[in-house]
Amino acid sequence: MKPITEQIDCLLSLPAAGVEGFSPWSPASGSYFVTSDPPGSQLGSGGGTAHVLHQAWLQAPGVTFEAWVEGARKLIVHGSGQSRRLPAYAAEGKPLLPLPLLPSTAGQLPDQRLVDLQRNAYQRILRHAPPSYRVMVTCGDVLITNDSFTPHFPEVDVLIVGIRSTPEEASNHGVMFCQDGETADLDFFLQKPPEAKTLAMAESHRFYLDTGVWLLSARAVALLLQKCGWDGARQEYLNVIPDKYELFDSFGLALGNTPVAPDEAVSSLKAAVLPLPSGRFFHFGTSRSIITSAVTLAQTTERACAAGIKPASAHDHCLVINSKLELPLNSGNRLLWIENSSIPSTWKLHDRHVLSGIPDNEWSIDLPAGVCVDAIGVRGEAGLCLRVYGFDDPFRGALSHRATLWQGKPFSTWLAARGVTMQRAGFDPAVDIQDAPLFPLIDPGDPDAGRLLMWLIGKAPGVDHEMTSRWLGAVRLSAAELLQRADVAKRAASRIAFIDNALATIPVEKWPACCTSLDLEALAQRVKKRGATLPPSFESAVAGGAELAAVHDAALRERLDTVTTGSPGAVERLRNSLVARLAVTSAAPRRAVGEDQIVWGRAPARLDFAGGWSDTPPYCLERGGRVVNLAVNLNGQPPIQAFARICREPHLVINSIDLGVSEVITTTEDLLATEKLGGGFGIARAALRLAGFDPAFNAAGRNLPLDRMLKETLGGGIELTLLAAIPKGSGLGTSSILAATLLGTLGNLAGLGWNEQDLFTRTLALEQILTSGGGWQDQVGGVVGGLKIVESAPGLLQKPVVRWLPSQLIDNAITDLRFQLYYTGITRVAHNILGEIVKGLFLNDAERLHVIDEIALNADFTAEALQRHDWPCFVEAIQRSWLLNRQLDSGTNPAEVAAILERVSPWLGAAKLTGAGGGGYMVLLAATAENGVRIRHELEKNRPNSRARFVDVSISHTGLEITRS
Repeated sequence: MKPITEQIDCLLSLPAAGVEGFSPWSPASGSYFVTSDPPGSQLGSGGGTAHVLHQAWLQAPGVTFEAWVEGARKLIVHGSGQSRRLPAYAAEGKPLLPLPLLPSTAGQLPDQRLVDLQRNAYQRILRHAPPSYRVMVTCGDVLITNDSFTPHFPEVDVLIVGIRSTPEEASNHGVMFCQDGETADLDFFLQKPPEAKTLAMAESHRFYLDTGVWLLSARAVALLLQKCGWDGARQEYLNVIPDKYELFDSFGLALGNTPVAPDEAVSSLKAAVLPLPSGRFFHFGTSRSIITSAVTLAQTTERACAAGIKPASAHDHCLVINSKLELPLNSGNRLLWIENSSIPSTWKLHDRHVLSGIPDNEWSIDLPAGVCVDAIGVRGEAGLCLRVYGFDDPFRGALSHRATLWQGKPFSTWLAARGVTMQRAGFDPAVDIQDAPLFPLIDPGDPDAGRLLMWLIGKAPGVDHEMTSRWLGAVRLSAAELLQRADVAKRAASRIAFIDNALATIPVEKWPACCTSLDLEALAQRVKKRGATLPPSFESAVAGGAELAAVHDAALRERLDTVTTGSPGAVERLRNSLVARLAVTSAAPRRAVGEDQIVWGRAPARLDFAGGWSDTPPYCLERGGRVVNLAVNLNGQPPIQAFARICREPHLVINSIDLGVSEVITTTEDLLATEKLGGGFGIARAALRLAGFDPAFNAAGRNLPLDRMLKETLGGGIELTLLAAIPKGSGLGTSSILAATLLGTLGNLAGLGWNEQDLFTRTLALEQILTSGGGWQDQVGGVVGGLKIVESAPGLLQKPVVRWLPSQLIDNAITDLRFQLYYTGITRVAHNILGEIVKGLFLNDAERLHVIDEIALNADFTAEALQRHDWPCFVEAIQRSWLLNRQLDSGTNPAEVAAILERVSPWLGAAKLTGAGGGGYMVLLAATAENGVRIRHELEKNRPNSRARFVDVSISHTGLEITRS
């Protein structure tokens, strides 16, 4: 098993001004490598890719380029284009486009950018790709989302991520065609094929829209650089910088089994498509599309067509982001984007406006429909550059051409309306409008600045000699000059101030929603660094989502050390909310067995294949959980057992066979004594409390001394005997399954009539009582037999739903040793790990949330592999689980565990520890029976420690069994 590289370096290509003023806005962005194309160059998408890689490699001296490519994987986000159709963010670069907070989405940065979403989406794909893929190339003005798991990867040289589309939509994009069949091998690639062509080819081919997301092997990278003039022997370009070369128009057209533009070298590369069945495409490359795409992205509850390219309807699409807006919007306002701006009540807005960087002002402005305004500083100059343009202006063409538009009308018409000639303005009629110095520098405090703006945008300004002279005499810059000279750092500072003000003025009624959507860890760092203020804390007296919002709020206050004395913390709030759900269904114990009867409960262990952590509060309470696990007997026996009988004395006796200790409880105070998970009989105490022997959970509310309560309800006491024939810290869910087994056994003894769902809920509450904060998958995995996928919906009362999966694939693999269970002899208690990760979940830590999102999706991938009886895909699913667990907690794979895996790596297909800790039991998978035998022989011959051993494993199809003598 060759390990998948875990590190992914993000390489960002931006305009020169964006690079000069780049300032990290999050810990992740602080690690980006940022560069721009050489001044005045036209490298093309292929040459631009080669340039980014070369510039990043130059920062790693002492290693060849080829060796560097084989190191950490590279995610390239291209955003160094001219952005003619999105002038407002041309200088910063489209990847740095600010985005509004999205509803029902946790872990968002207060100042999130498009690249934050891109990085998360593309790393989800790249981290699961086979190790042969070294570089991912993406477009900075496109976001691809996928609310399903990433499919199985074919191993080729060039893998292009595709989504299904219509022939009409495909006519505006690159399109991949694959022969009908099960594989997605690329047949040929076309750029913007006519609709009729695609329709004709669809009779024999499947076609996919090119998302601009390409994965390249080291061989493909080497060939791309060679096409750009790279000399591998000299480790440099023949012409100093890469030659112009197009990745999509040249390289792409030469790919496939029957390429349309064959190239002997490129066509020799193997190419395929990675279809994303649930993939959606969002374009952010124009003034119109940033609004429609942002609004569509925010509509998280709606399911659109698979292609997702058609823009949302334009009705009422108004977005105000980190701005001060003092005028009300009305039904006539549509397609508005207001960001980092101050718009006073003296302005009048209509529709189709993009306003960015507008400073505090007292201007009287009636902004015509379809006109946009942008104000940005210029390095080395005082004031701001005032840029006006049309909402749909292509910003291309010679000034003298009638088709060259400015503010939606021919540029020559704009000049004539103001009585200005080309010659007087100093314009060469043949110059491209991108290079024309149109945009004046202004002093925002100048009382005539508003007049000048109205002169620039007025529909019929007439001849205003004063404003004409002001414009002609001003320092004016072109769009091309702003790409080089814009003061991006100054704009960033303005944006930070607006965000700080927005945070300080959040209405109290909106703060709960912020608590569940913002990355509170990032917010805490911002508050500590900048001294930003927060709204006051609130209580959780209201039901539903606000209860969880209060938990997040408490976690933030704890993080900032501003908790009010006596106010409950996040863990206590969550525990109180969950345990309170049980108060309405308290227990009424009664004697249900004879004096000579013994109730015997026995349960299997569980093996977590995928989804573990998604079942853990608060994640599952807000997003639901999804896991795939297997109930197993060890060495032919269910390893977790409990015995209960009625004894004559009215007390509680607890015996542990495996620990060799006993305890007698005679009073309610003894029963309620605080004891944490792992402290001897804490689980048994909590189970007895939930069975109604604690007045708080007794249906009759009988606040009697323990001995009297036992006499009146049972006619005697209870003797419990426990057996957990599994080492502590095993990773087999022992604590939770033992809790469920005890509850089931006590429920039978005391006639409580609990079903499986009751046991699941009460076990979850039991773990909250013991402050372990665990999820529900362990108890479900042991109580319910067989191989299954278990899901829960969001909500404080979790009700896992079980769907069984076919187990023949696993049965066969156990028989021929492709599937083996190995005890590492290493222990690490999951409780401490759980606490750290849950703390991150309380704070909506984006990195942790994204990983657990993937963990949940991998449960679907795993279930599908098992349903298809597909062993290679199941092996890949376990690889993904192990990788994601390591992403979530670096301590999951300590040196001792890594050494075991390294010893058997030549024969290992996949492996993962069965629990959260960095030890315990391990599942070892081999591609073939022969490799399974080699693994067993190697580890039996070279035991890592005296406790390590293989354990015979068999599937338990019965789960928890409770019988009476």
